[in-house]
Amino acid sequence: MGDVQVEIERKYDVGEAFVLPDLAGVPGVVSVAEPVEHTLEATYYDTADLRLARARVTLRRRTGGTDAGWHVKLPASAGARRELRSPLGRAVRTPTRGVLAPVLGIVRTAPVTQVALLHTRRIVTELLDADGRVLAEVADDHVTGTALPAEPGVAAVVSAWREVEVELVDGDEELLAAAGAALVAAGAEPARSPSKLSRVLADRLGTGIPPTPPTPPVAGPAGGASVGKETKRGKKGKKNGKAEKGAAPAAAARTAGEVLRTALTTGAAALQEADLMVRTDQPDGVHQVRVACRRLRSVLAAFRPVLDRDATDPLRAELQWIGAQLAGSRDAEVSVAHLRELVAAQPPELVLGPVAARLQQEDLRDGLAGTEEAHRAVTSPRYLQALDALAELVADPPMTDRATEPAGPVLTAVLAHTGKRLRRTVEAAQGSDDPTALHEVRKAAKRLRYTAEVSEQVLGNPVGALLTPLKQVQQVLGDRQDTFLTREVCTQVGLQAFAAGENAWTYGRVHGLEQARAEQAEREFWLRWPALEQALEA
Repeated sequence: MGDVQVEIERKYDVGEAFVLPDLAGVPGVVSVAEPVEHTLEATYYDTADLRLARARVTLRRRTGGTDAGWHVKLPASAGARRELRSPLGRAVRTPTRGVLAPVLGIVRTAPVTQVALLHTRRIVTELLDADGRVLAEVADDHVTGTALPAEPGVAAVVSAWREVEVELVDGDEELLAAAGAALVAAGAEPARSPSKLSRVLADRLGTGIPPTPPTPPVAGPAGGASVGKETKRGKKGKKNGKAEKGAAPAAAARTAGEVLRTALTTGAAALQEADLMVRTDQPDGVHQVRVACRRLRSVLAAFRPVLDRDATDPLRAELQWIGAQLAGSRDAEVSVAHLRELVAAQPPELVLGPVAARLQQEDLRDGLAGTEEAHRAVTSPRYLQALDALAELVADPPMTDRATEPAGPVLTAVLAHTGKRLRRTVEAAQGSDDPTALHEVRKAAKRLRYTAEVSEQVLGNPVGALLTPLKQVQQVLGDRQDTFLTREVCTQVGLQAFAAGENAWTYGRVHGLEQARAEQAEREFWLRWPALEQALEA
């Protein structure tokens, strides 16, 4: 889309008799401008099941006021919301492809239609400082909202109310709080709804909306079940019909299916958030999509006793495909950025020729290519169909009979199986000349880590004690794996430099430094492995 605006605002509910107080006394405010009235007409768009609204995203076409156009408001972060704006254009009934592009990962393959109409009579008052600079705008809104019927034959629902918004322009949070306090003192109340749209669609949003997964209580020690080995009690889950002695309260209270549902819901939400980052060109978006896919794949693999594998394996394959499609852009970004930092840290006499400039060009070229590649991947029909399949799975997971069992014993067995898988990959890597052997160890460690994170709040320790050594091992082996990419870049860019008549010696030096980094990472892994192995036995 076009412009990107950051909104920091607070909303207040007020009655028809409310009188806006004199805000010239707010600290920092010297004067108040004459009120200006606007008439705003807004049409809101969403899918039939309100996917955007449930994701805290709004899509509207607004006329009137100073910002007429198409607006996409993204979820709030740190008290601020980003709003993407583009011109009105000719489209009226449906948003254009460009308008929909940022939220395509949320609406996916579903059609987008009009869901609500808002008519607002807005009176805007600007709060000014001594230099006449606008610190904030206070909007007194008289709103008439119409919730359009979700299906034929159902009447539209009309509601009306008044609210006041304070939005920062050049002011700060202190001013925002002070203005809000003055409004509350005059009889306003903090808004009960986060947005006008959520207020209009309250009935529809309250029907069939999936509940927020409960946050399980923090567990205490879980009875000493080994992660690396499966105990007899862990297999049976109960002894004499009672919960295991020493088991965490959450383990006795929650079923394996409930834990799985929470993990899937959390994972799908993380992927949706990361997808939005990619579509709006936010830093680290591609990486976060890949991480979310890996976590979901790990959950689907580890929880096979609770899930129908025939139903979930195709989705695991699609999540793997997504990660592979985005691997190139992410790998190039990380490897070239690291090499630029490494070259910058070298003594000047060891950097022969325009090495920094050539790497900068490579970085820019890879960045542009990576962005295009990522956008192609996340707009492809296959990607959107995979997101649809994930949403269906989260809404109705294909559970096995074990889903109704207490979570503790099932999770203990899942962790034991995942821990054994890690042991096997480490044993295969010992003495192996295959450079990919330790990469397999890293992948097994990731799966165990993600599974442990899902299980920790139910099983408590010793599962929690596993996370630190797992993260350390994953980091060490991740550094090692990165060097395969950086060394390849050194070779390619060095050959280009040589062909252009430049001195390629520095590229060889940097290649050697990266080789040494890989060897050091391997040594560090084998030094750290005994501690992790011991944690597996705890």
